[in-house]
Amino acid sequence: MIAYLKGIVTHRLVEAVYVNVHDVGYRVYVPSSVQSQLQVGEETCLYTYTNVREDAIQLYGFLTIEDYELFLMLISVSGVGPKLGLGILSAISPDQFVGLIISGDTKGLQKLPGIGKKSAERLVLELKDKIESLGIAGTFTPGGTISALVKAPVGVTEEVVEALMALGYSAQEVQPVVQDVYDGTQEVPELLKQVLAALGKGR
Repeated sequence: MIAYLKGIVTHRLVEAVYVNVHDVGYRVYVPSSVQSQLQVGEETCLYTYTNVREDAIQLYGFLTIEDYELFLMLISVSGVGPKLGLGILSAISPDQFVGLIISGDTKGLQKLPGIGKKSAERLVLELKDKIESLGIAGTFTPGGTISALVKAPVGVTEEVVEALMALGYSAQEVQPVVQDVYDGTQEVPELLKQVLAALGKGR
């Protein structure tokens, strides 16, 4: 198992980054919050979870050990795999997710991608005691309302980023702008138009 990777970021993709560690490139899937903090050409250290499947070996990376441990707890819940776990932590910050679990806010959890009523109830049931017993809640600072916490659904941002890349933009150039412009209400066409306007102003 790879505990962490320390190396130079060489590429930023929609859901992943490439990290060069002694001339070996690793593709690491990361939440959008981590994506926005990484810059091509800079050194980073990512705590990694290795997901082994019959057809692939995938790495999931986090900037802090607390976020990594929270991800492990999240995917320990029945029905939550690494891809869904990453989607959840891309839609809401770890701090805010912990806040929803501790407060038992199942309605707030249902606003996250891939989470229905039963899944939300299961998350609270299986994670609340674990978080409290391990003292993890003390490392986070939950706050705000769910409408302000939940970011763009993964599908919306992916479609907009892919459309912009087809126009010649790079993923690392447009992804931070997409996250900044999205306010939780736009559909793909409207968001694309607003991001293009924002990119035009920056040039």
